[in-house]
Amino acid sequence: MSKSRSEVLVGAYVLVLAVGFLVFASQFAGFSSSGANNYNLKASFRSAEGISAGTDVRLAGVKVGSVTDMSLNNDNFRAEVELSVNGDLLLPDDTAALIASEGLLGGNFIELIPGGSVYNLEEGQVINDTQGSVSLINLLLKFASGGE
Repeated sequence: MSKSRSEVLVGAYVLVLAVGFLVFASQFAGFSSSGANNYNLKASFRSAEGISAGTDVRLAGVKVGSVTDMSLNNDNFRAEVELSVNGDLLLPDDTAALIASEGLLGGNFIELIPGGSVYNLEEGQVINDTQGSVSLINLLLKFASGGE
């Protein structure tokens, strides 16, 4: 009897640890229930290399949202990116969005740089000032070929 009781206790302990880990991981990954407070913005990039759905959107290094959808605009051949941003954050309508890198080997994220306009972006509006990702390989090739 004591062997089966200890097995049940160990199993319950492992189950509690697994649930705790899932709760921690979901909060760390940004899957919280506060999504109803968010609003969506759109941005069009020449190159969206290195980002995908779920990529962080940051302002001053702080995560303020995430990428929810990406598609190709067949008319202008640009990457159309949909962003979900915290509803508490009021961004000026001249905010810039650029794809930045965490370092040489780090991942990419979208950095928001607020402007100085007195008008704010609203649900569904487009961020006009964008800068796509910079390819490290292309930079190295330009440097190796003498900058042509």
